[in-house]
Amino acid sequence: MGTGVASVGERLSRSRERAFIGRDKELACFGEALAGAAQAPFAFYLFGPGGIGKSALLRRLADQCRAAGRLVLELDGRFVSRDPADFERTAAPFLEVSGMVLLVDSFEHCQWLESWLWQQFLPRAADETLVVLAGRLAPEPQWTADPAWSEILYVRELEPFSLEQARSLLATTGITGSLREEILRFAGGNPLALSLAAAAGAAGWSGEGMRAPSAEILRTLLAGLVGEVPTAAHRRALEVVAQAHSTSEELLAAVLPEEDSHDLFDWLRNLPFIESTHRGLYPHDAARETLVADLRWRAPNAFTAMRQRLAEEYLRLLREAPEERVWIVTDEIFYLFRELESLSRLRAWSRENEVHVRPLQPEDIDVVLRMSEETEGIESADLVRYWIQRQPQAFNVYRCVATGQRVAFTARLVLPAPPDPLDLATDPVVAAAWAHTESTMPVRPGEHIGMTRFSVYPGYYQVPSRVIDLSNSRAQAEAARARGRAHGFVVYRDADAWAQRFRGVMHDCGARPRVGDHTYGLFVNDWRQVPVEAWLRHLITATDVPAPAPSGSWGVSRAGFDQAVREALPLWRDAATFAHCALTRTRLAADFTDPARELRALLRRTVDGLVADPRSVRARDALTAGYFSGAPTQEAAARRLGLPYGTYRRHLRQGLDLLCEALWQQELHGPR
Repeated sequence: MGTGVASVGERLSRSRERAFIGRDKELACFGEALAGAAQAPFAFYLFGPGGIGKSALLRRLADQCRAAGRLVLELDGRFVSRDPADFERTAAPFLEVSGMVLLVDSFEHCQWLESWLWQQFLPRAADETLVVLAGRLAPEPQWTADPAWSEILYVRELEPFSLEQARSLLATTGITGSLREEILRFAGGNPLALSLAAAAGAAGWSGEGMRAPSAEILRTLLAGLVGEVPTAAHRRALEVVAQAHSTSEELLAAVLPEEDSHDLFDWLRNLPFIESTHRGLYPHDAARETLVADLRWRAPNAFTAMRQRLAEEYLRLLREAPEERVWIVTDEIFYLFRELESLSRLRAWSRENEVHVRPLQPEDIDVVLRMSEETEGIESADLVRYWIQRQPQAFNVYRCVATGQRVAFTARLVLPAPPDPLDLATDPVVAAAWAHTESTMPVRPGEHIGMTRFSVYPGYYQVPSRVIDLSNSRAQAEAARARGRAHGFVVYRDADAWAQRFRGVMHDCGARPRVGDHTYGLFVNDWRQVPVEAWLRHLITATDVPAPAPSGSWGVSRAGFDQAVREALPLWRDAATFAHCALTRTRLAADFTDPARELRALLRRTVDGLVADPRSVRARDALTAGYFSGAPTQEAAARRLGLPYGTYRRHLRQGLDLLCEALWQQELHGPR
């Protein structure tokens, strides 16, 4: 039985309707389409600069759809996959359900989909559907000029508010009188600037001398808003949302574990320059850089510390992310440090000529061989054919999102030790890599080399590009997650240019093997000496590759790992305290469902296993008595074994050394 009380969604919709200002023409035209009027548009394309009100209008259109009983599918272009097939899977109801309405906000962030949408996706829409695309850029002119589309396409550039509309907006916020007139002169008709000015209030800003919306307006308004944060915890939350590409409540809790992340998240979500997306909170593009500049100016050390906290959290996520999210995590790490010179040398950043990647399929092989022969010669194409036969899973093919055309391929080989004689005899580049490892740090049985052997993008051959960005991100993630990876190599023909780009990032091993008419440079990291996490930390904080030091694959040095084992043992009998020890943050625990419980079992099992060598029985007994039997002191453990204290200590040191070595091998190579 109904109570007559509106749902939360209905109440929010009504509030938005009461607060919404202007856009009468757009709302009227869309309303006609919803009602099924003859000659009404099927597709709406809304565009305009940041802060002009596109997202607010889309929310209002969504409310109209629901009020009319239509199903609505809302997508955010900032988080749309590069692969049109993923977009189609997400938007499948639009092709299947009659009357569905598809709304895509921030379309400029996935503009590469435009041609594909017009040509391949939208023509297959179900009956009586509607689509609205909203972004900063005007549509490509061929669609507005196409007679077929012109009859069913409505294109509108959103304009600033009129004076009357601007006054109405300020009235809804309670701003009246002389302050209202001052804000109107200050912000003009820009909805975002008006909203920020209203939120800042009389004490938060001064509009003196301002006559039109500009970056300076945002600086002034945001400075006022940021200056009014309630507590230091709220300021730290602002530092997170300003720097992270998107901020979920989980991310906030991870980097601010001592704070109430739920309340902070709600506070952030209600700020006038923060947008809520399916991936979390996202500062308005027009506001983010201003917010970053203001926070960095106010507290540079705190701002830098928060950036490092975020980087550490992303590095933790890197080892846990499923394969399909690896590129997201690595991109978010690099987004934090996008202004660094070391990254600008290596990454393209531009989303022009956007590509998506898929594993090699049999129908791709001829295209891949042709690309290889055109760019590197027939000898290289023969090697591509050889490696496709040996490791087809190593190859990925990249397609242009806009056209679907195959434009590039890469191959990341896994080469286990000892090297295959046929590989050495066939591929001079692979032979040179093995020769380098033998002359420096040989690869032991059970370990392997990872090599980005081919990176062929004829349109942007071996220069920084989205193909190289994506390939490198995956290579770094694979190296971080792989057990037993000793060295990581990348191969480029223009060795001198890449030696400059890799300066302080990867080592030029000096080898210049020849294939056909071309020589190639090999660049390498020994992941046993500089683990991937340590390398990434260095890449975003320094200018030279750190001096090699034996270390584990999660950035823990051997000395640090041994210390973690020694610190964990005295905590073994206290499960709650053990759960917070440093050993639970090593790679040893990465694959465990319950790290604390399973690590405690592993410690006990490894100690018991020392009896396999008769010379280690006393060492096993010393460890068992000292840490597992409940003896209150080492002296008591010695008495329990009937040993002089000095003798007990000698056996205990031997046991600790053996235990650390056994666990270290599992840290490097996984369980045997």
